[in-house]
Amino acid sequence: MPLTHADLVEAVTQDAAFRRRRRLQPVGGVGDMLFPPTYPGEDKNDPPRHVFERRRIAGKEDDVWCVLLDSVQSQANRMEEALLEAARDGRLDLPRLAVDFAGAGLEALGEITSLDAPHRVFDAILRDSLLDGKPFPNSDLGQRLAKATARDATPILEASPTSLLFGVWNSTGEGGGLGAKFARAVVSEIVGVNVPVENARRHRRDEVPDVQTAARRTGSRIDPLGILRAVEVYKGPAGWDVTEKQAGKGAKKMRPSEINHGNIAPSVDALGITCDYAEQTVVITLAGLRRLRFGGPSERDTAGRALIAALGLVALLEQDAQGYALRSRCDLVCDGKADLERVHADGTVEAITLTRDEALALYGEALVGARRAGFTFADAPVMLTPQDKLVHIVRESMTRALAGEAHPDDGE
Repeated sequence: MPLTHADLVEAVTQDAAFRRRRRLQPVGGVGDMLFPPTYPGEDKNDPPRHVFERRRIAGKEDDVWCVLLDSVQSQANRMEEALLEAARDGRLDLPRLAVDFAGAGLEALGEITSLDAPHRVFDAILRDSLLDGKPFPNSDLGQRLAKATARDATPILEASPTSLLFGVWNSTGEGGGLGAKFARAVVSEIVGVNVPVENARRHRRDEVPDVQTAARRTGSRIDPLGILRAVEVYKGPAGWDVTEKQAGKGAKKMRPSEINHGNIAPSVDALGITCDYAEQTVVITLAGLRRLRFGGPSERDTAGRALIAALGLVALLEQDAQGYALRSRCDLVCDGKADLERVHADGTVEAITLTRDEALALYGEALVGARRAGFTFADAPVMLTPQDKLVHIVRESMTRALAGEAHPDDGE
C-alpha cells in the first residue's frame, strides 16, 4: 500500500522501523567476479585483504561465509552524495552548511558541505571557517549547535537534518571530546553471500589460520619503451635524472620502476570473490528516532522525527536511482523486486510502495509539517568562508603533493 504523510506520522509515533532487504547480482551476470573493498592486514607487511565472516542466512541450513561489499559508513556516504545531488538539482529542499573554497581561490575544491565533511556539522572544516566574520564555533549558529542534545536537537535539525539521519558526534566539544552524540537513524550494508574461501597461509606456527578468498587477481604490465631494471636512475629534490649530480643534492639511486618506468612483473593475489548473490539490508529506525526530542510539545517532536524518517526514505530511493556501481569491478544490479516494509511494534510487517517522486513529495509534506510545528529552516545553504590558516595548509598540501612529497601514510 502507498505511504502517506499521515501514515508517516503514525509510524514515527508507534512503529519499530522501515526496512528493505534486496538481492543484487553482478551486472556481468550471476557468478561474475566482484572486487570488495580491501583493508590492511594486522601486521604492517601483511597483504591487503577483504573482510569475511560467517553469517546465518535465511533459507540456508548452516552458517555461510559472507564478504563485506559496502560498509555502513560507505553506504552513508553514498546516500549523502545522492541527497546532495538531488538538492543541487533543485529537486530537494535540503538545509545544509557549506564552506566556499572556490571564493578563496581553491576552485578545485569548490564547495564542501555538511554532507561531504566526515564529521558533518561538527567537522574541523566547518570549525576552522568563518560565519559572518566570526570563527564558526563562536558564531550564534555554532554556539547553538554546540549546545544541542538529545533532549533538544533543534539546532542540528534546522541546520543539517542529514547529521541526525546519519549520526554525528561533537567529539571536540566541552569535556575533552564528551560532546553530545547522536546515533545514526539509518543503517545500510551490502554483503556477498556464500563466498568460496580457503585458509590463508600462517606466518607463525602458533597463529590461528585466517580465511581468504579462493579467487585470484592477476596483474602485469609490459613497458612499451622496454626500459630495463638494471638501468640506473637517481631521484632528488628536483625530480629524477640519470646522474646523481643532475638529480640534485641528496639524490638517491633507485630502480626505474620507482619512477613508474619499466615492466610490472606478473603477480597473483588472493583478491576478488564470487558469491551466490549480494544482499543489501536497509533499516530506518523509528524507535531510535523517538529518543530524539526537540524542546517542545509532543507534536513538535513528532514533526521533527517525521522529517528525518522521510529524508531517510528519499536517501534510499535516490541511491537506487544512482545505481550500485560501488567501485571498479564491483558493479551490481537488482535481482528482482523488493518492497519497502513497515515493521510494527509487535513485529508484524506491512509492505509499502513508494517511488522516488513519491518519496520527494512525502519529504516536502514533512518539511511543511516541521515548519508548522515551529522549526525554522534557511531558504539557502548557510555559507561559510575558510579561515586563512585553513586555506594555507590546503595550498601547502597541494603544492607538496604536486612536488611528489606526499608521505605513504597520507590519505589513510
